[in-house]
Amino acid sequence: MSRLPFEAFLALRYLRPRRTFVSVITVISIVGVLLGVAVLIIVIAVMSGFDQQWRDTIMGFNAHLKVYPAERNQSLTNYQSVLRIVAANPAVTGVSPFIRTRVLLKTEPDNGEPSMDAPELVGVDPDSVGKVTVLPRSIVAGSFDLADNGLLVGRDFASRMGLDIGNRVAIYSTSSVQKMQAGIGKTNAEVVLPEDFTVRGIFDVGSPDFNSLVIVTSLEDARNLLKMPDSSAQALQVKLRDPFLADKVKGELEKVLPDDLAVYTWFEESRDIFSALAVEKNTMFYVLFFIMIVAAFGIVNCQITFVVQKTREIGILKALGASGRQILWVFLSQSLVVAVLGVGLGFGAAMLALAYRNQFLTFMRNVTHADLLPASIYRVYDLPASIQAGDIAFICGTAFVTCVLAGLFPAWKASRLQPVEALRHE
Repeated sequence: MSRLPFEAFLALRYLRPRRTFVSVITVISIVGVLLGVAVLIIVIAVMSGFDQQWRDTIMGFNAHLKVYPAERNQSLTNYQSVLRIVAANPAVTGVSPFIRTRVLLKTEPDNGEPSMDAPELVGVDPDSVGKVTVLPRSIVAGSFDLADNGLLVGRDFASRMGLDIGNRVAIYSTSSVQKMQAGIGKTNAEVVLPEDFTVRGIFDVGSPDFNSLVIVTSLEDARNLLKMPDSSAQALQVKLRDPFLADKVKGELEKVLPDDLAVYTWFEESRDIFSALAVEKNTMFYVLFFIMIVAAFGIVNCQITFVVQKTREIGILKALGASGRQILWVFLSQSLVVAVLGVGLGFGAAMLALAYRNQFLTFMRNVTHADLLPASIYRVYDLPASIQAGDIAFICGTAFVTCVLAGLFPAWKASRLQPVEALRHE
């Protein structure tokens, strides 16, 4: 004798016909829910992964706040006083001056043709930069040595330019290039000599953008290159104990800093990236949720088919005294079973796919001979994923409720059948 409730026993019996282990219609309904849940979880996890990785790399190499002169073409001539004001804020854990400018770099190979590029040169204070960025901890070759025109280059930049530890490069500032251009064709043109730098280290901060476009030297050498006065910097970079306090701390600093200074948060400097990603994530969710709607229609079709097939049985059950509520729960229990199996298997399939996502990506890259995740476009080397419990709960919960509601109308119609009408139908 089965210990299951009457409604659940009949629901499972109808889902498993006599001649087969399980109904084909049931399998199709479960697979529809499975695919909808799995695709939604995978896409949302990957989108969250992009958001988190971009956030980590941007805030790892850059700081949470930056303090600039209101006129960006000016410099902080005496930044020490501003630094003390900023460091006094309790949410600030580190402050460091920096200079950032575009330069022209020319390699000096022992043999072969020299290469030229226009990277972004960042001048940093070696003593304090480790408090605001991950740069000192991201050296993969050589050492963090910026003394005597020492230079750090990203791993992608070093590979592209053929640079290694100990190589020398010539660097021209923007003003030097402009002087050379102005002197073209003149007999008394001024000869502009570059500054020689030595590659002391190669870094990898996890971002193709920074690894391929940025080179780093000391704040003093950057000043000398740009002919800036001593004790000056372009701006200050600030690290907070919590990056999401950036807006709050910005407001506090604006009240105590001079009016000729401006504070920018990490989100403001990367607003386009994160805004576009948020819009894309929400759009993908709504578009892919239609997969669940399609699966719900499959459940409706499955339940209507069951009701039509079991019309005679419904009439007999009603004649034997079964209530409309019991009949409703018989067919609604079928939707519950499909929902539980579909959502559970979809969750499992999504976790498996996310666990082996990069292995699958490598396999597809080898089969198709195409780069399916170009680092120059997506700014990552591997496919990221971030499994958020809230997202998983929302997707699985919404899918479950949708499946149950899809079976409610056919179950209600079955419960409304009268015994005489059902038997006469047969």
